[in-house]
Amino acid sequence: MGKLFLEHPGGRRLFACASCATVLTNKRALVSTAFHGMSGNAYLFNKVVNVLYGDSRTTDMRTGRHIVRDVYCKRCQKYVGWTYEYAMSADQRYKEGMFVLECYYIMQQNSTVKD
Repeated sequence: MGKLFLEHPGGRRLFACASCATVLTNKRALVSTAFHGMSGNAYLFNKVVNVLYGDSRTTDMRTGRHIVRDVYCKRCQKYVGWTYEYAMSADQRYKEGMFVLECYYIMQQNSTVKD
């Protein structure tokens, strides 16, 4: 098995996998805290790193029908949320390419690395 390479998004306020503490994104990438997932509250981010993607699937959500992919932590391969690939409704297209991370599966941490 090869070496696992992880990215660091920079920033002082970070969001990481709750299972293994791999950094996934930072506070600057946070778009909204008003989202919900299967486990409860979730946050919308415009950039996430260190994730693996599941297969595309069509799903009906509160805001309409979307094509999404589940995302998993690159290190421990635990589920952390999903990404929007396509929104059927024009008023929801702003979500395309963005990520929803479920609060149950992530944790906030402060970086010791300076920008």
